[in-house]
Amino acid sequence: MTPAARVAAAIELVAAIDHAPRKPADAVANAFFRERRYIGSGDRRAISERAWAVIRSRRRLTWWLARSEARISPRMLVAASLMLEGWTGDGLIQTYAGGQYAPDKLSPTEKPVLKALEGRTLNHPAMPTGVRIEAPDWIVPLLEARFGAHLTEEMAAMDLPAPLDLRVNLLKSDRDSARAALAEVGVMAEPTALSPWGLRIPGRQPIVALKPFQDGVVEIQDEGSQLIAAVVGAKPEMRVADWCAGAGGKTLALAMTMENRGHIVASDVAAHRLEAAVKRLRRAGVHNVEQHMPEAGDKWIKRRAGTFDRVLVDAPCTGTGTWRRNPDARQRLTERDLAELVTKQAMILDQASRLVRKSGRLIYATCSLLREENEAQVEAFLAGHPDFTLRPLDEAWTLATPLPCPGPYLSLTPLSHGTDGFFAAVLERVG
Repeated sequence: MTPAARVAAAIELVAAIDHAPRKPADAVANAFFRERRYIGSGDRRAISERAWAVIRSRRRLTWWLARSEARISPRMLVAASLMLEGWTGDGLIQTYAGGQYAPDKLSPTEKPVLKALEGRTLNHPAMPTGVRIEAPDWIVPLLEARFGAHLTEEMAAMDLPAPLDLRVNLLKSDRDSARAALAEVGVMAEPTALSPWGLRIPGRQPIVALKPFQDGVVEIQDEGSQLIAAVVGAKPEMRVADWCAGAGGKTLALAMTMENRGHIVASDVAAHRLEAAVKRLRRAGVHNVEQHMPEAGDKWIKRRAGTFDRVLVDAPCTGTGTWRRNPDARQRLTERDLAELVTKQAMILDQASRLVRKSGRLIYATCSLLREENEAQVEAFLAGHPDFTLRPLDEAWTLATPLPCPGPYLSLTPLSHGTDGFFAAVLERVG
């Protein structure tokens, strides 16, 4: 494809994402490229990078265009993104040249708007905080309370593309061997700094069709998510519940730390997520997992109360810690979403706590950066459950690597740790 054709396709992709505001952008992009199989891998990468550059900087691009009272559209957002990255006005006019494979020509009203951006940069000191950090205005005070003077730096790290992290499946291989197997198929990976099971690959690369993945040697999992599994401390012969298991990412890691011995219950309210986990469990060689889907009036918890050594609650949350992977999610999140999630988290935490035996542990985790979903949720739970106590991170840490953060909780951010944003608290039943 020509550079102009790539820009035209990026405009189409941004428009497709705009037309499905409640659908994740990556799902829209996958469908977009499935319908255009003639687009080669190099062109797909270039088109995606351009579209994602727009999505990551949408509020700032909109701010620049609004200064000139320009119409906000996918073609203008892409054009503004190019200009603020250093393109010249003449270069943009040549790209927006019209014709079968190029964007429509710039109109007489569009040209001066974009020409005014020449020599400018994406950021401007007059931008409001929410615009500057690419977050909804309502959430800015919550993020300021979380990060204080480091807010700008922390949110700037969210603008950077996330690497691709893999977890080596120790049931089938070890990290050095897995790394060598990836190298044999042309994928260069480096060991992660915090997880002893992790390998990191820069950028986006197609992994799922490669032999190491198909053979169950590696699984896609962010390094921070791997550390959540480490904090659980699940060992062979334990009884473990993964209470919000989803498609089984952490279930797989727990089975690995248990060496396929003992018993895991992977529970989730969505049947399609549990069904998706079956293939992953089989590929990984895991055979100590039972699946359970709660139902209204279900007496399952009552019958198994107080029988589990470890219960992991990877709670549904705002996902603010994953914004670098899902930048479009910033614009979909509402105050109502947060309020509903906080209520749901408290209910799930209370429900799951009944499963924990005496001296057993309840691990509460989110991929959120917000205190409301993290520390405040734990404090409220402890206030209402005097039979549980907080087990500080230094006492719950099971790895030989140093503690990744100070304080009683596992609290990870892209800036400080190079992972997605994750939180975990270890609560032990004492009575």
